[in-house]
Amino acid sequence: MKAVILVSGGMDSLVTAAIALEQGFVPAAMHINYGQRTWQKELESFRSICRHFGIAESLEVDVPFLSRIGGSSLTDHSMPVSGPDLHGSSIPTSYVPFRNALFLSMAVSWSEVIGAGKIFIGAVEEDSSGYPDCRKVFYDAFNTVIELGTRPETHIEIVTPLIGMQKSEIVRKGMQLGVPFDFSWSCYKREGRACGVCDSCARRLRAFTQLGIEDPIEYEERPRYI
Repeated sequence: MKAVILVSGGMDSLVTAAIALEQGFVPAAMHINYGQRTWQKELESFRSICRHFGIAESLEVDVPFLSRIGGSSLTDHSMPVSGPDLHGSSIPTSYVPFRNALFLSMAVSWSEVIGAGKIFIGAVEEDSSGYPDCRKVFYDAFNTVIELGTRPETHIEIVTPLIGMQKSEIVRKGMQLGVPFDFSWSCYKREGRACGVCDSCARRLRAFTQLGIEDPIEYEERPRYI
């Protein structure tokens, strides 16, 4: 069966792609540029991941209207990117309003055209940054939307293999699958060396630290998060 894999270029989508391939799906990778700060680095990571896994069918989509809508420090440079909040006490400034619903809608459209029966997305609920569109209940509801909004003969299901994992478990799974973590990019601020101090960098660094493994990407700062 063919599966569309949403690949941002981040660590979670990298491991998700490896899981989809391990399960025997024929992959079609989709990447979305939405005016985020690090879009060039994320696109580079996406292309490297596709080459690594030999994914021949891919689609790159530009949706610049999200940056015009604003409301997120990822798309509005006048807003500061949130620092580490590893306990997830509040929704960070990096939340892009309803972004995943838009991404999934595009993935469903492409899936219906190319005959894919699954959509893989690397959403993480338990150890996420508190984004409301990273919760299992959201994806369960969206599966109902797909059923109601596509042709009667169409059967597409969203798959979230990482949804209940901690970040350290995701790193462990990636190590087991031999994924190239050095191809992935998680920093919300920079495209050269990762900053090491944004919320996304902190969660990534903590995950590697908890496993006693060195994160292979370069950082401007490499604090030790516990």
